[in-house]
Formats: sequence, C-alpha cells, structure tokens
Amino acid sequence: MRFNRLDLNLLVALDVLLSEKSITRSAKRLNLSQSATSGVLARLRDYFKDELLVSVGRNLTLTPLAVSLSEPVRSVLLQIQATIEIKPVFDPQTAQRAFRILASDYVSTVVLGELGRRVGAIAPGIMLDILPTTPNAMEQLERGEVDLVILPRKFTSDLQPTELLFEDTYTCIVWSGNDVVGETLPLDQYMGLGHVSSRFGNAIASFEQCFLKESGYDRRIEVTTTNFTSIPHFVIGTNRIATMHTRLAHALARYYPIRLVAPPLPIPTVDMCMQWNRFLDQDPAHLWLRALLVEVASAEPAGAASGAPPLAASRERARPRLAACA
Repeated sequence: MRFNRLDLNLLVALDVLLSEKSITRSAKRLNLSQSATSGVLARLRDYFKDELLVSVGRNLTLTPLAVSLSEPVRSVLLQIQATIEIKPVFDPQTAQRAFRILASDYVSTVVLGELGRRVGAIAPGIMLDILPTTPNAMEQLERGEVDLVILPRKFTSDLQPTELLFEDTYTCIVWSGNDVVGETLPLDQYMGLGHVSSRFGNAIASFEQCFLKESGYDRRIEVTTTNFTSIPHFVIGTNRIATMHTRLAHALARYYPIRLVAPPLPIPTVDMCMQWNRFLDQDPAHLWLRALLVEVASAEPAGAASGAPPLAASRERARPRLAACA
C-alpha cells in the first residue's frame, strides 16, 4: 500500500533503522540481508530527499530530519498496531497473548509471583515475560517494546499513563543468630554496624545515597549487591545489618534465618507505580491485566516475620515521602 508515493511497508523499516542506527542490527530485526536493508535505506533516502543516517567515524548518526521523524513514525506504527490488535472483548480463559513486564527482583518477589499464580489459574493462554528494569526502560515503554514498567514514582515518565500499585516502607534485617542487635535498634548502634546495601549504578539512587546522605548520616557499607533479594546472603552468619523494603523483608524471612527490626529513623515511604503506553490505554486485555495487578498489589502481604513491625504500623510511622529512594 502506498501513501503519497511512499510504500507504507517502508515505515516499519524506517522505524527500525532510526532506532538501531546500524545496518547490521536493523537487518537482523527486519529479517533481511544487509544488502537488502541498505537498499531499503536507499529508497527511504530517495523519498525524503535526505541521508537520514550519516557516517560519523565508525558509527551512523541521525540527520536532523531523521531525528524529527523518529517519534512520529513510531507513534503512527503503535497506533496502527493498537487499532489492529485490540479486540472488542477479552475472555481470559480463551485468550492467547504474551505480556512483557519490566520490574526489579523486589517487585517480582512481592507482587509478580502472586500475579503469575493467578494468571495461571484463570488465564492459561496468557504468558508473562518478566524482564529486569534497565536505564532505558522508559524508552522501551514509549516504543511499545514492553507492556508495563513497574518502578518508583520518581522514575516514571510524564508522557505515559501511570497508576500507583502500592506503598512500601523500610525495615532492618539481621541474622537470626545475631546477639548484638536486640529487639530495638538505637541510632548509634545502627550507625556503628557494618551494612549491606544494593547499588544500581548512577541511574537509580539507592537508599543510602538519598535518605541517609540527605539526612547527614554516613553508614559503613561493607557489602554492596546489584539486586535486592541477595541481601540476606551477606547478613546471615554475621553481625551486619541491612535496610530494605518491608514487604520484601517479610517475604524473605519465610525462607532465610533473618530477623526484622524497626529502623531507628522515620524513613519515608516509597510509591511503586506501573506505567503503560498510552496506545494500550483502552485495550481490554491490558485493562484486565492492570486491574488484576492492582488487586494483587493492594492485598496486605501475609506471613509477618517475628520481631517485625506490622506493615500498617510501619506505613503510618513512615508517612513522609522521599521520592528519590528506590
């Protein structure tokens, strides 16, 4: 099909070329040979009377016209895809569909595991593809490469729909055999202990990088990890302490010999939100998944651990917000 002499099939190739900025990678995504992909680029250059991609050293760079085309072309393709794929009704018992969700191991543990169990029971043809969050998560969402992104409100985009899933507080964990820390944790003892913390590079501020430093405290970090769920491994068998999300701490205490202790500081809560592409806003299948996810996330987690403050009490004590905490 052509529109104003442009073969509309070329829009798909244009979108891939502008995204990848590479003939080789574009060819793989388009399932074409490199020579055929170069031919497609030549046709696009002829139509737009612009080079679109130019060599700068060993890399290809977008021309100003190509930069201006990138977002509109992607939006047009997403709108076409949404129009074609959206069904007027959705029956979870018979539907066949895959949903791609970006989330941390923390969110996967406290929410998505239960989501997976419920989906398996009521929608056997639905597949969940859970992927780790990355620095370009918002770009993936805006390009329609994933269905949902779940992350702290601070890192959400103003360009796409957002909904609060749940609030969480922070608590401290110690090894169950730790006889240094009692049922309460004074601030001076908290600051004097060795700590285990998670660090996710420069893209996401971790707990100690935001709250404690902004409050003027400097903990002694003895171990850092690149995820949340491995933290107990570096606490068990030691006198170290870790400060982590309360929901996750409760979940991990069911499997690890750890004890939860209320932190000595009124740590702000964190708002965990889900985002989706605006073109999927009225998709019946997407509406169903989001509603189910809200239902799962809003349920009070079961299995409070010994020595831990109740979740509701923790939320009340930590009512102030510090959105930069992850």
